[in-house]
Amino acid sequence: MWDDAFPSFLIGLREGLEAGLIVSILVATLVRAEARSRLPQVWTGVLAAIAVAMSFGAVLTFTAASMPQTAQEAFGGTLSVIAVAFVTAMVFWMRRSARNLSSELKQKVTGALAMGSGMLVLTSFLAVGREGLETALFLWTTAQAAGESAGPLTGAAIGLVLAAGLCWGLYRRVLKINLTKFFTATGVVLIVIAAGVLGYGLRDLQEGGVLPGRTAYAVDLAGSIDAGSWYSTLVQGVFNLMPTMTWLQVVAYVGYLVVVMTLFVRGVRATAPKPKPKPEPAERPAAEAPAGPRPRTGRRPAWVIPTAVVAVPAVIAGLAVALGRPKPAGDQTVAVSETDCGKGFTAPAPGRQTFRMHNTGRQASEVYLVDPSTNAVYGEIEGLAPGTTRDLVATVAGGTYAWRCVPASGRAVTSKPVTVRGGGAAKPVTPVSEQDLAGPLKAYKAYVGHGLDTLVGQTGTLRRDIEGGHLDKARTDWLTAHRTYASLGAAYGTFEDFDKKIDGRADGLPGGEHDKDFTGFLRLEDGLWHGQSAKELTGPARQLDTDAAGLRKAFPSQDFDPGDLPLRAHEILENTLQFELTGDTDEGSGTNLATADANLTGTRELLTVLEPLLTSRSPRLLPTVDADIDRVRKLLDAAHDGDHWTPVEKLPAAGRQRLDGATGQLLEDLAPVPDLLEIRKSA
Repeated sequence: MWDDAFPSFLIGLREGLEAGLIVSILVATLVRAEARSRLPQVWTGVLAAIAVAMSFGAVLTFTAASMPQTAQEAFGGTLSVIAVAFVTAMVFWMRRSARNLSSELKQKVTGALAMGSGMLVLTSFLAVGREGLETALFLWTTAQAAGESAGPLTGAAIGLVLAAGLCWGLYRRVLKINLTKFFTATGVVLIVIAAGVLGYGLRDLQEGGVLPGRTAYAVDLAGSIDAGSWYSTLVQGVFNLMPTMTWLQVVAYVGYLVVVMTLFVRGVRATAPKPKPKPEPAERPAAEAPAGPRPRTGRRPAWVIPTAVVAVPAVIAGLAVALGRPKPAGDQTVAVSETDCGKGFTAPAPGRQTFRMHNTGRQASEVYLVDPSTNAVYGEIEGLAPGTTRDLVATVAGGTYAWRCVPASGRAVTSKPVTVRGGGAAKPVTPVSEQDLAGPLKAYKAYVGHGLDTLVGQTGTLRRDIEGGHLDKARTDWLTAHRTYASLGAAYGTFEDFDKKIDGRADGLPGGEHDKDFTGFLRLEDGLWHGQSAKELTGPARQLDTDAAGLRKAFPSQDFDPGDLPLRAHEILENTLQFELTGDTDEGSGTNLATADANLTGTRELLTVLEPLLTSRSPRLLPTVDADIDRVRKLLDAAHDGDHWTPVEKLPAAGRQRLDGATGQLLEDLAPVPDLLEIRKSA
C-alpha cells in the first residue's frame, strides 16, 4: 500500500502546499489591510473549490464504473494522458511563478476588495480550484493504476495534512523554507512519476483498442522478476513501471522523460534570482480601504452563500452519477417462469444495462440473455429461486436479443426477440454443449489411459526394487512413477476414491504418517527418505501397485462429467500452488518442484485438447497462457540438475517469490477458461 501511496503523497503535499500558500497569502493580505470581516468570503471560495474537486472525482469514478470493460480502459487511459499534461504544465508554472506568487495575489485581492464580496469569493475559488481539479484528476489516475489498494488515498491524505501544517507554520512565520528549491526538487520527482503515468495510460488505451501494439512487447521480465516482491511493488507503485511493457509504453516513457526533464532543468538554470523588490508602502488602514456595499435591511443570512456554493457542485455531481448509472431496461421488471419468459422486456438503449429479473413461477430457473440467432450469451443468472428478484448486468450493443428461461425441470422458454439500434460493442460468450466437449473429452481420456498403462509398469518396477532391497534405485524409480501420476491431472475428483489411495496425504488421519490408511506414493516417500527397511516398505509398495492396476481397469467405465474438463484446467495448478509450492506434501524427498513440473505438463495437455473451443471464443487467451507456462517452466528448470531437485524450503527467497508470482499470474490468466466453456442449459 505504501508503494502506491508515495506518488499521491507527493502530489497531495505539493498541490496542497500550493493551494495552502495561496490561501495563506489571501488571508494575510486581508488581515494586514484590516479587512478581517471579509475573511468568510475567502473561506466560501475555498470550500466551493474543494466541493467542485471532490464532485469531479466522484463523477469520474462512477462514470467509469458504468462503462464496458474496454470503454473503461479507453476512458482511464485518456484521463491519464490528460493528467500528465496538467501535471507537466503545473510543474513548469510553479517553477516560473514561485518567486512572484505573493505579489501577484496581493494585487488580485486588492482589486477584489474594491469590486465587492462576490469578486473576492471568485478570486479565492479560482486560486484554489485549479489545484483542486488537478489533484482530483491525478489521484483518480493513480488510484486506477493501484487497483483495490487504499495507498493512493492514504498517501494523498497524509500529504494534504502535512501541507496544511506547513502552510500554518509559514503563515505564523514559524517555518522558513525556500519555496523555489522545494518546488524545483518536487518537480523533478513528479516528472519521473508522470512519465510512468503516461506509460500506464497508453497501455490502457491499447487495452481499450484505441491504440495499436497491444502485444508488441519491448520488455518482458515477468519470468525473471517476481511481481509480488517488495522491490517490484515499490517500482510499480512509485514509477508505474511494469515487468512487461510494450514498445509504445517504453518509447513514450523515455521520450517524455528526456524531453520534459531537459526543458525543466534548463529552465531552472536559466532563471536567475531577481533582485529583491523595494519595500511596499504600508497598506491603507481599514478606514481608507475601499468600502464594500453598504449594509441594508433584509440582507440574506451569512450562511446562505457558503452553503449554496458547497451544495450546488455536490448536487450536480449526484445528478451526473445517478444519470450515468446503469438503469433498469424498461419500466417493468422482466418476468421469469416455466411458461412465460421475458414479460416486460422492451428494447433497451445501447450500453451497460441492469435488468431486474423476477421469478414468478414455481421452479428455480436458469436465465440467459441471448442472441436468438446464434444462442450467444450476453448475461446469465443461475438458480433464480421462485418469488425472488435479482439484477442481471449486461452490455448491450446493436443487434437482436431475447430471454431464455430454463426451469429446473421442463423445457426452455425463449421470449420474443427485440432489436437494439445503435453502435457499441458487446462480447457474448458462445455457448458450449456436452456434444462440443465430447471430442476433447475423448482425446483427454485417451491421454490418461495411455498414462495409466505407463504408470502400472512403473509402480511394478518400484515394487520389485523394494522387494529386492534396492532402495537407492527405488528412490529414483519412485520419482519417475510419481511424476507420471501427477501429469495425469489427478484433480477435481478425476479418479474418484483411487486418488486418495494412490496419492493421499496423512493430514486428517488419526495416526498421521503411522496410520494404517496412509498408503500410496507419499507413504512410500516417507519410508524411503526416513530410513525404513525394505521389509517395512514391501507391503505399501505392493498396495500401491495393486491400486494403480485397479485404477487402470476401472478408469474406462468411470463417470467423467464433461463439464469438469474446463474446471480441471484451473484446478490442477490451484492445487499445485496450495500444496506443492508450499512444501506441504513433501514427505522427505524434497521433490515437490518435480511434481509441480508434472502438474504443468498435465495442464498443458488439457489446454491442448480444449484449444479449438478456447481459440474460437477468446483468441488471445492461449498465447498469453502459453507464455505464462513457459515462464513457470523456466523457473522450475532452474531448480534442478539432472535428477536432483532443490527442495522448496531451500529455494532462495527471491527465487521462491518469482515462482509463486509466475504461477499466480498463470492461474489468473487461466481463470476465464471455466466460464468460457461452461455447459449452459438450452432445453
